[in-house]
Amino acid sequence: MREWKFNHIDFSVYPFYEKDDLGVFWAPEKTLVKIWAPTAKIVEFRLYKDGATGEPFHKTQLQAGSNGTWSTVLLGDYDGKFYTFRINDGEWLEETPDIYTRCVGINGLRGMIYNPKKTNPENWENDSSPKLPHYTDAVIYETHVRDFSIAENSGIQSKGKFLGFTEEDTKTTGGITTGLSHLKDLGITHVHLLPVYDFFTVDEEKPVEKYNWGYDPLHYNALEGSYSSNPSDGTVRIKEFKKLVQALHTNGIGVVLDVVYNHTYFAKESVFNQTVPGYFYRQKPDGTFSNASGCGNEIASERKMARKYIIDSLKYWAQEFHIDGFRFDLMGIYDLDTMNKIQEELKKINPGIILYGEGWAADQSPMPEELRAVKFNTPKLPGIASFNDDFRDAIKGNHGNKKSKGFVSGLDLREESIKFGIVGATYHPQIVYDYVEPSRRAWATEPVQCINYASCHDNYTLWDKLKLSQPKASDEELRKMVKLAGALVLTSQGIPFLHSGIEFARSKGGNGNSYKSPDAINQIDWDKKVEYLEVFEYFKNLIQLRKNHPAFRIPSAEQVRKSLTFFSEYHPGTIAYSIDGKLLGDSWEKIVLLFNGTKTEKRVQLPQGKFEIIANWYSINENGLGEVENEVMVEGISFMLLKNSEQ
Repeated sequence: MREWKFNHIDFSVYPFYEKDDLGVFWAPEKTLVKIWAPTAKIVEFRLYKDGATGEPFHKTQLQAGSNGTWSTVLLGDYDGKFYTFRINDGEWLEETPDIYTRCVGINGLRGMIYNPKKTNPENWENDSSPKLPHYTDAVIYETHVRDFSIAENSGIQSKGKFLGFTEEDTKTTGGITTGLSHLKDLGITHVHLLPVYDFFTVDEEKPVEKYNWGYDPLHYNALEGSYSSNPSDGTVRIKEFKKLVQALHTNGIGVVLDVVYNHTYFAKESVFNQTVPGYFYRQKPDGTFSNASGCGNEIASERKMARKYIIDSLKYWAQEFHIDGFRFDLMGIYDLDTMNKIQEELKKINPGIILYGEGWAADQSPMPEELRAVKFNTPKLPGIASFNDDFRDAIKGNHGNKKSKGFVSGLDLREESIKFGIVGATYHPQIVYDYVEPSRRAWATEPVQCINYASCHDNYTLWDKLKLSQPKASDEELRKMVKLAGALVLTSQGIPFLHSGIEFARSKGGNGNSYKSPDAINQIDWDKKVEYLEVFEYFKNLIQLRKNHPAFRIPSAEQVRKSLTFFSEYHPGTIAYSIDGKLLGDSWEKIVLLFNGTKTEKRVQLPQGKFEIIANWYSINENGLGEVENEVMVEGISFMLLKNSEQ
């Protein structure tokens, strides 16, 4: 019986292999096979005609090579055949694909040998990523492949599939745009997709019977089959995902992938442990697997071949699929050197690639926090952003406590934390950081290192959180809270991030952790867009406002400090500040933003001169909604934006 404890092993002495030829690579006349398995004594390669059943029609042993590698060459054309490895390191491990496998059959049981060129859609060679001058120009929209189109009212034919993102001009029965047309109309710049790699918990032969977000990794370089029209043929999922990317790129929208290298679904049974036992995971002092992910294991990103694997995988996605960015789940587990090397390598492929992640872990790690990519180490991660959970909780209340309130739901004394989000988690001399909860200090060097958001797939939707914390609030009051939250996120410095459906009051029926709940809970109900169309229009106009005016997307912290000034007069539950647009090259020389989180109308003194109202709680119109001078009344639960009038 194998002992899965590793405190007697010094993994640092394992050999490093630096070349980029690990995996199984097809050519018409031969297939090249190479894996890294330094502890192996025998490596057996098995070929199959089917991706799930039947006995192997061919077995061969790989030959040991340099630096822990094993390889062989199969003469002939093996396109469409399936394969596995079995390794003996003194005893036989389980049969699995290789850790680099890029194409798999049903449920990832076997790898698939394939011709990559056959997976390219027509005109793929001309596909290109949208370009933005600054990261702060991005507006990111997070969604789940299945949620996006699975509802009956989506008007989308390829429901729950990659191809659902490629359909043009889809509508509800009431004629309201959905899907890709909705994204274009809303005006977002990037779609952030929850995991699309091959994950374990959904049976690809019965894809609608179970639901999962996909944070249970099986194969990091292969795509999830339940999102394809034919999960038995691994090349279909590749081609259909490329069509998704191509459709979004054609419409000027970038694609960000949610990546979860921090842990695997299986520990002992994972492809990593069935290849090189123990190496890819951190251990506790007693040799058992440590668990900073809260899922039973955590990646040892600091080990050379683990770091190489992560970087190789990300480069593959960026090069083969033209991916525009990556979001790192539990980024606080990764070591700083690995994250910085990731940034360095990916920028060589795409200088505009967006990288961001959760600056925390889910549990204790044996690696000291000062060496990991946690939020407070963001200054050590140039070009990489962290989620601003301080701002999130200040806006709506503590994410885990359904009764807690935030600024938009009427809780006073959250003003400093809101101001912290407004300046993109950077240092500003007018913020009293002792009152910024829970951080108490700036953690971003530049606004490009801050992802501002009010909600995401985790926890309650914004609508549900507000409804639970304010059960007596009217529908109109809840709408105003959602709009106020949207105004805070979309006019603040940093990179704004929207949870899909926030723009029309998405609800999950009060479910606070829907990772495996059915479609009835998770699906985007497009009829909500009909019901809350004015909320959608408000978000759409906020996004356009942000795009039109550089004052809301300042790229440097020094410019923020020079141009953004908070009003000195304090009113509990309100925030007022101005931006010097002239300094920033904005067409508006002076801009005033007012936020009132209370239910009471507030009188605010304005700077000298006449101002044109551009936005109030109900409407946004750059042509103006009326002129004021000296002071203005700001309605309860509302946002107001003004610009200096033409003299």
